[in-house]
Amino acid sequence: MMKQIILDTINENEAKFKDISIYIGENPELGHEEFKACEILTDTLKQHDFNVEIGICDLPTAFKATFDSGKAGPVIGFMAEYDALPELGHACGHNLIGTMGIAAGIGLSKVLSETGGKVIVYGTPAEETKGGKVTMAEAGIFEELDVAMMVHPLDSYMKSGDSLAMDAIQFEFFGKAAHAAASPHLGINALDAVLQTFNSINALRQHIKSDARIHGVITEGGKAANIVPDYAVAQFYVRAGKREEVNKLVEKVIQCAEGAALQTGATVKASFYEFSYDDMITNQTLSDLFTKQLVDLGVEPSEIQEQRDGSGSLDMGNVSQVVPSIHPYVKICNEAYACHTHEFREAAMSDQGRDAMILGAKSMALTGLEILTNKELLAKIKAEFLKNK
Repeated sequence: MMKQIILDTINENEAKFKDISIYIGENPELGHEEFKACEILTDTLKQHDFNVEIGICDLPTAFKATFDSGKAGPVIGFMAEYDALPELGHACGHNLIGTMGIAAGIGLSKVLSETGGKVIVYGTPAEETKGGKVTMAEAGIFEELDVAMMVHPLDSYMKSGDSLAMDAIQFEFFGKAAHAAASPHLGINALDAVLQTFNSINALRQHIKSDARIHGVITEGGKAANIVPDYAVAQFYVRAGKREEVNKLVEKVIQCAEGAALQTGATVKASFYEFSYDDMITNQTLSDLFTKQLVDLGVEPSEIQEQRDGSGSLDMGNVSQVVPSIHPYVKICNEAYACHTHEFREAAMSDQGRDAMILGAKSMALTGLEILTNKELLAKIKAEFLKNK
């Protein structure tokens, strides 16, 4: 009966949810500028009697929307993302993710009078850049949750898996300008220090673990070819399977830059130019429960893949360090379109993409229902979380 109430609620509001995803998709906003998306998502939650707080954790487009039954019980959290990519718009499908999060929360809220507990939908801005979940996790806002969930669009159904921990490190090199032809001996070449840093890091690659990644760009390399560059900047992402491995690797990368400065006579300043992401710890018990809902709703088990080799970094990883979490994927296109492409953006605006969004919302809501009504299951989820921590 409660399962049917959830499904009926999402079905009855399906047209509204799809319209919201179209609106967000047609009005892409970059991280921490998602005012239109935040407004339409929170207004919809208010219409379903959620208590909404906007601007939490000093993030103007972050929100927390709570539906409290007033009875004791588990606290279920759904994550909503809604930031776009520069120039590409919603080429990562966050217009679907944000709407999926509120749809799941609204559906599950309709049975809380029977189950007890709370449902909280978190609006988490700037996933693509400075990771709103990082700030929110550091503030302790997720610690009240028993579980946390979000679903990402992809070109296939995929179970929640791992992600790489990541630091974004910047090196500024300071040298001394001089005429590159008339008096090069008077200069200190900051660009040479950058190039030597890349060379040193390339040598370091022989001695890092297979899941580690170091990749970078030169963002400032001088102003004119006849002037010895007195200022140069390089930015790197340093990734590995676990946070502790990233910490060790970053130390070595910093030593590469310091050595380059010493060799060239330049000075160097290291800083982090984006927030650090922790590795994703998928709660397998929770993941299996979500997969079961997908299958019960009609997805063939053979269609649901294990995570592919290789992964990026997610600010959901920081949430997973605090509370049992999952980050699975639903299929929005039949072609092998990669995220962050024009083709994937169009898929995220398609009928198939919107249907997948509704499926993901239902699966998350029904996963939450299982947890609300099965104490033994929640105990198993928490025991696994403590073991993996």
